[in-house]
Amino acid sequence: MHKVAITLSMELSTIRDWIRYAVSQFEVSDIFYGHGADNSYDEAIWLIMSGLHLPMDTLENFLDANITSTERDHLANLIEQRVTNHTPTAYLVKEAWLHDFKFYVDERVLVPRSFIAELLLDDSLTPWIEFPEMVESAADLCAGSGCLGILLAHAFPDATVDVIDISPDAIDVSNINIANYGLEEQVTAIQSDMFTALAGKTYDVLISNPPYVDAPSMAVLPTEYRNEPQLALGSGTDGLDHTHTILREAANYLTDEGVLIVEIGHNREALLEAYPAVPFVWLDTSAGDQFVFLLTKAQLLATEASS
Repeated sequence: MHKVAITLSMELSTIRDWIRYAVSQFEVSDIFYGHGADNSYDEAIWLIMSGLHLPMDTLENFLDANITSTERDHLANLIEQRVTNHTPTAYLVKEAWLHDFKFYVDERVLVPRSFIAELLLDDSLTPWIEFPEMVESAADLCAGSGCLGILLAHAFPDATVDVIDISPDAIDVSNINIANYGLEEQVTAIQSDMFTALAGKTYDVLISNPPYVDAPSMAVLPTEYRNEPQLALGSGTDGLDHTHTILREAANYLTDEGVLIVEIGHNREALLEAYPAVPFVWLDTSAGDQFVFLLTKAQLLATEASS
C-alpha cells in the first residue's frame, strides 16, 4: 500500500469522511461530468455508495458508518482512477442508471444515456402507440449495453424484442443485462452491422440511439468520452452517417403500422437540411423537442416515393 493510501486509511474512517474527501478531489481536478451526474457531490455519492455496494437510498442510514481498511483502499483507488485517468464512474463501479433501472456496464459499451428512455417510461409515445399490448415485436438498433431493449420489454410486455449491435462486445454486455432482468425468453441480442443480419424481420416499434457525434465534436471530446468505445460515438462529418442508413432502410423492417424512433443528438439542423421533404415528428423530451424524431412506415414510404 502506498503512502497516500496508508494516510487515508488512518484519517478517513466513515462514509461521510470519504464523500467529503471525494468531493474535494473532484473539485480541484479537471474531470468532466456527463455520465450520470452533473456535479462533484452527486458523483462522489454515486462512486462511494456503489463502491461499497450500498443502495443509494440508504445514504442517511450509513453516513457515519465506519468502513474497513480494505474498503478504504478500494475507495482510494476508485477516486484516484476517476481523477487521474478520467475513467467514468459508471465503469469504475460497473453500473449505470436510466431512471430507476440499473444496468451493468464496462468499457466495452457506452455509458447509457438516451432521451428515448424517458419516452418509453412515461407514455410519451401516445398517440402513435395507443395500446402497448398491441405491440408484438420491437427492436433497438445500435443497442450497446441493451438497456433500451430492456426498457422496450418493460413498456411492451407482450412483445418479442431484439437488441442489435455490430460489436460482439456489446452483445456480450447486452446478454448480461438481459440475464440480470430475467428476460431471456423475451429479449434476444443479435450481432449485426445495422440491418445486414435482419433479413425477413419486421417490427411494430423500431428505436435507435445510433452513433451521432460529428467530426468537429469528436476532435474535442473530453477524456471521459474518449474512454468510451469510439465506434459507438462518431458518425461521419455531420454525425448522420448511421441515421442516413436508418432512413434509407428502416421501412423494410417495419410492419404496416410500424413506427421508427431515432435520437440524433444536436444534429437537427443538419438533418432537416439533408431531408427537407421528410415530415419528421419531433418528440418532447426533458431537454426539448429537437433530439428525437418519429416516423411511421407510411411516412417513410411516401418520402421514398416522392424522392
